[in-house]
Amino acid sequence: MSAYWITTYKAVHDQEKVAAYAVLAAPALAAAGGRFLVRGVPEATFEKGETTRTVVIEFPSVEAAVAAHDSEAYQEALRALDGGADRDMRVVPSA
Repeated sequence: MSAYWITTYKAVHDQEKVAAYAVLAAPALAAAGGRFLVRGVPEATFEKGETTRTVVIEFPSVEAAVAAHDSEAYQEALRALDGGADRDMRVVPSA
């Protein structure tokens, strides 16, 4: 069953660190089976929705998404981010 890795950026403190993270994270997640579906700021929000950068990545399973997060390549990306942003991340199984 597919799973979705959903990240919202609550605050960006250092755009250069976010850019360095993105350069490393995108290929690491793609190599782990991730497919980027959404990257950007919402066009519309409802019911206390926030206009924050949102990323949605599809994985073959929850286990694949968690393995991608725990991979050395993605951990390297997180080290590059190093406090450059406050984010909310979650993995949700498909319906």
